[in-house]
Amino acid sequence: MIRIGLTGSIGMGKSTTAKMFAAEGVPVHDADATVHMLYAGRAAPLVEAAFPGTVRDGRVDRQLLSPHVLGQPEAMKKLESIVHPLVREEEQAFLDKARADRRRHVMMDIPLLFEAGGERRVDVIVVVTADAEIQRQRVLARPDMTKERFEAILSKQMPDAEKRKRAHFLVDTGLGMGPAQRQVRAILKALAGCC
Repeated sequence: MIRIGLTGSIGMGKSTTAKMFAAEGVPVHDADATVHMLYAGRAAPLVEAAFPGTVRDGRVDRQLLSPHVLGQPEAMKKLESIVHPLVREEEQAFLDKARADRRRHVMMDIPLLFEAGGERRVDVIVVVTADAEIQRQRVLARPDMTKERFEAILSKQMPDAEKRKRAHFLVDTGLGMGPAQRQVRAILKALAGCC
């Protein structure tokens, strides 16, 4: 089974690209969605114990959590030490099921793949990319997004140029959905031929 790692900076179209792979029959494990699920379940009491007052109605409230961890590396490490092992357990269950189902490919959608050392957990890396101006327009069109917040997020992510260098495959969403879909199919065809 080939584990495809999917990553890309904010506003590059990673979620849309993951859906394209899913539409081609590739099971996708979404790390962000898993964190959201855990924040509404198993992680909530653990996060509340570490950061009192951050859980509301049985789920971690990200707005209440943010002041405890943003710009505080030690607090962020503490949060990661709670959440990351749970995410890995969910990921392993996903991989076990895919293996039992005899899946040829699976996709691990990991936004901070390189930043978090996730490349060691995958066999092939696909980086979703777009022109910097397209990225900027997409992100600043989001509700509640500011230039300052966008810059802060970018500062925590590896530059797109570096991600491109480390990729086995690229999907350029700046060219439109049709070309991106063809790139996804070409990647799957290349993987089918090599492995």
